[in-house]
Amino acid sequence: MANGALEIVGMCVSLIGLVGVAASTGMPMWRVTAFIGENIIVMETRYEGLWMNCFRQASIRMQCKVYDSLLALSPDLQAARGLMCCSVALTGLGLLIAIAGMKCTACIQGNDRAKRMVLIISGCMILAGCFCCLIPVSWTGHAIIQDFYNPLLIDAQRRELGEALYIGWVSSAFLFAGGCIFTCCSGSLDKGPDPRYKYTRNAPYVAYQPQPVAYHPHPHSVYSHPSGPPSFIEQSYQPSRQPSFIQPSRQQSFVQPSRYPSARSAVAYL
Repeated sequence: MANGALEIVGMCVSLIGLVGVAASTGMPMWRVTAFIGENIIVMETRYEGLWMNCFRQASIRMQCKVYDSLLALSPDLQAARGLMCCSVALTGLGLLIAIAGMKCTACIQGNDRAKRMVLIISGCMILAGCFCCLIPVSWTGHAIIQDFYNPLLIDAQRRELGEALYIGWVSSAFLFAGGCIFTCCSGSLDKGPDPRYKYTRNAPYVAYQPQPVAYHPHPHSVYSHPSGPPSFIEQSYQPSRQPSFIQPSRQQSFVQPSRYPSARSAVAYL
């Protein structure tokens, strides 16, 4: 139950991070005009974002203009566009995958190992989205600070950190926490054997009681001895002999002639 509650917390934290990343991507407040030195006119404020430039005056609503050319943008701005879009895509896809791996959902029932692997994959995707958001935000912030202290630039060219950068840093922290929760809470499951190979310790055990075997001797194997009790004689195995029917051969009887003529005549007389 603790893991289920932790998964819900990770889902909420990651969802907050996703909303923050999406807001930071669309907001034009990445670079804000710095009011220092000679540039002390507070009636007009200029914002520079990933997709547009905006001007705001005291008595006029904010007016924005989309960038005309993609190639005219600075390298950090072009990289920030791609990385922020990747962060939104990875985080959103990771949350959808995490829904299938949570215990409170009916997806992948009866297979805790598959659910654990799904949560680990979703946590890794959310962490990847966190770094994709943290890199452009930190890169842009570093460039702004470096240009602010550049002595070759005039005061009108200097910029300050906008609200979108702070939202991006906070969103990265939420995404990092959510990714770690999904990755760590999935590893705290019971690391037992595969449910397909369960061993039941309290299985019923039936002892086998051997029964006495009664010996019935063959009547032909017992004989009485005049001086002692009857004894048993082990008879060797002899193959059964099938009765053979032998028909007597019919021999032809014939009289062979004698070599003596007197005997021949006597036989003829008989």
